[in-house]
Amino acid sequence: MYNILISGYYGFNNIGDESILRTVIDNLREKLPDVDITVLSHDPAQTAEKYGVKAAARMSLWGILRSVWRCDLLLSGGGSLLQDATSGRSILYYLFILRLAQLLGRQTFIYSQGIGPISAPRNRRLAARVLRRTDGIVVRDVKSRDLLLGLGVPGDLVHVTADPVIRVKKADPALGLEILAQEGCPRRPDRLTVGWAVKSRGPDRTFLREVERCIRWLREEYGADSVLIPFFHDEDWKVCDAVAQGMDGQAGCLRQKYLSEQTLSIIGCMDVLVGVRLHALIYAAVMGVPMIGISYDPKVDSFLSSIQRPTPFTVRDFTLEKFQAVFRETVESRERICAETARAVEELVSKLDKNEDLIREIMERAT
Repeated sequence: MYNILISGYYGFNNIGDESILRTVIDNLREKLPDVDITVLSHDPAQTAEKYGVKAAARMSLWGILRSVWRCDLLLSGGGSLLQDATSGRSILYYLFILRLAQLLGRQTFIYSQGIGPISAPRNRRLAARVLRRTDGIVVRDVKSRDLLLGLGVPGDLVHVTADPVIRVKKADPALGLEILAQEGCPRRPDRLTVGWAVKSRGPDRTFLREVERCIRWLREEYGADSVLIPFFHDEDWKVCDAVAQGMDGQAGCLRQKYLSEQTLSIIGCMDVLVGVRLHALIYAAVMGVPMIGISYDPKVDSFLSSIQRPTPFTVRDFTLEKFQAVFRETVESRERICAETARAVEELVSKLDKNEDLIREIMERAT
């Protein structure tokens, strides 16, 4: 039995991160023989029940020490764990766990992470020191690789694949249709339905005003229905609801909290998905829904580039006038966009096996 401990942002009911955990666990079990998995989680009981794994409290020093001591390999990822843009403490937490495992003689592995930005000089030095000692590093984009090379991490240690969520299994749209009807946002075959996955942390009122203008234009120009989809419910619901409330019935908002499979199915019912949230865009790609990305972070730009889609605007320069041209092109070129995206997704999925291949090599060296 080979014991793997997974460290990440898990147990917070963030659909994107929970989708990462689901795909990582499923693929470890499918591709590696005889593995026992433990997850560091904000809610260990829920994580253990939901995924059929062992779990420990991610902020309990004793729980971390005991879990690291018992593991053979610490797997850090996926997501954007090693960055100091969101919080200066977050990167120190994840580096601490990696370094603890190394000091205890455990193997360490970075699983399809997006690295950076890492701005503080101290954080850059610490990251370089820890990452040079890992047994394998897989990142989800070229920018992450380049950042690591700039820190002095050896190039032969770093491999580029994709975000693990791109490997999530498609959901049945029938489930999404049922949920939309229950939420008072029924999918009408004679109308376009546009999904909006906007992000609420530090919302810019100017940006939200432009979103409202776009929704009104979609109704006037196309007779389209718009649905606000809170992707990380605890953070996004209030702003999504506020936009919907100001639209005089021209937009609906999903009020309940949904699991990843349910949200995947809901997005699969859209004709177009307009997304700020990275994993909402990934869900759209998986479900074959043409998307329009609004960047708030380089990770969004990197993903859109990987599926041959442009990044036409950011949350800072998003306007109705820019949106109109992009939306028209998206609707008119729907079939081509879907075909190109499907080919890109297939290629990205094929790259992800690199994670398990490298972990298998590490396991074999240990035995």
